[in-house]
Amino acid sequence: MAPIAVETPQQQAPVRGPIDYKEAFITGPKAFKRDIEEHGSENQAPASYPHYLPTWDPKVYPPLQPFEHYEHGKDADPTFPHLFANGTHRPLAPKIGSEVNGVQLSKLSDKGKDELALFIAQRKVAVFRDQDLADIPIQEALDFGGYFGRHHIHVSSGQPAGYPEVHLVHRGAEDTIARDYFTTRTNSITWHSDVTFEAQPPGTTFLYVLDGPEAGGDTIYASMTEAYNRLSPEFQKRLHGLKAIHSGFEQAENSRSRGGVVRREPIATEHPLVRTHPVTGEKALFVNAQFTRQIVGLKKEESDFLLKFLFNHIAMGADFQVRLKWEKGSVVVWDNRVAVHTAILDWDDGARRHLARITPQAERPYETPFEERK
Repeated sequence: MAPIAVETPQQQAPVRGPIDYKEAFITGPKAFKRDIEEHGSENQAPASYPHYLPTWDPKVYPPLQPFEHYEHGKDADPTFPHLFANGTHRPLAPKIGSEVNGVQLSKLSDKGKDELALFIAQRKVAVFRDQDLADIPIQEALDFGGYFGRHHIHVSSGQPAGYPEVHLVHRGAEDTIARDYFTTRTNSITWHSDVTFEAQPPGTTFLYVLDGPEAGGDTIYASMTEAYNRLSPEFQKRLHGLKAIHSGFEQAENSRSRGGVVRREPIATEHPLVRTHPVTGEKALFVNAQFTRQIVGLKKEESDFLLKFLFNHIAMGADFQVRLKWEKGSVVVWDNRVAVHTAILDWDDGARRHLARITPQAERPYETPFEERK
């Protein structure tokens, strides 16, 4: 397949991959019930943060332009004296995930933020409890997140009015999507790293809860570093040098089909199958079933066979995954370069699930030469 340009929109979508784009949390302006969200229903309370309710501004943006990303994790003190001056942390699983208490993210100094970037690169994901990001002004939350990179504006999601840089994950009260979805599907799992079709996908990323069900709606994360490490040296070596096409066309088509917006024309971008983290130097698989469509230079059957193996390898890797439960005041921070995630659609009591994501972009993915581990 000829290389796909990355700086300009494509006129036609690339060939379909081995697994179709799948969106379990289908929301949009057609499904949004503002009256229930603002005033509640017989069974559900009003939204706790009405100023975070989604809007779909039809404003169209030009293609994203390249920028020079500065990686603050390189400046961090590896002993974390500023990040954990008053807080504690404990691992949730050996290979991925930590829980942090006593650290207020919004109050971190620049040195503390540098250490946060390094800590998340090492642990891949961490949940911070008793945070105030949801309660401070939205612009202050954005100012905090903007330290870690240029804000990404999502092509189709709902946004708080006036703040297009905030991506909202929203399932409204009294929504029947779970009942409807499982009439045609057996599961809701959608492993992905966010918007990998962009030339410069996200790095250190923040997701904070606004409302959620009493139980359910958890998020599972998997370490793509450990997924790479589990492969044999010969298999690792074969993956090096390969590139895959990541497509944003299906996400745009999905939004249009439900009456949503498409703020930038969709693109497809080539990225290496194995990328190197700029701070830790660790190698990680960089493929995901939502956006990765084809391996460049392979025939379709060959590409589908290899991608299916990698997708299954990641999905079945329960021993390098962690399941995070949302609580009021929780903020999950992860490194989109070395972790994939999936939400869980497992509650059907009509409770609202409402979260906000701040998504700083990072460097363009790159790989360094293969090195066999000693």
